[in-house]
Amino acid sequence: MSEEQIAGEELIGEVAHYFDHVGAAVLALNTQLQVGETIHIKGYTTDLIQQVESMQIDHADVQQAGPGEDAAILVSDRVREGDEVYRVP
Repeated sequence: MSEEQIAGEELIGEVAHYFDHVGAAVLALNTQLQVGETIHIKGYTTDLIQQVESMQIDHADVQQAGPGEDAAILVSDRVREGDEVYRVP
């Protein structure tokens, strides 16, 4: 895991799947996430910080997703299944 962690980050889920042909990640969430929030995806070789610009559940655009939902977002770099997803304050 990455040694770099931003103060106050909150673990909100993990990457359940990555679609490299479209640059999208499916996030398995354990708390609410909203469009516009900044996330930090960290893993063995992953260290990506970006704003959530759009989100989909079952191919439908949504503004937020909650615990137990799998939300798809576009990501600016490759991520991997099992990477941890943190909310950046």
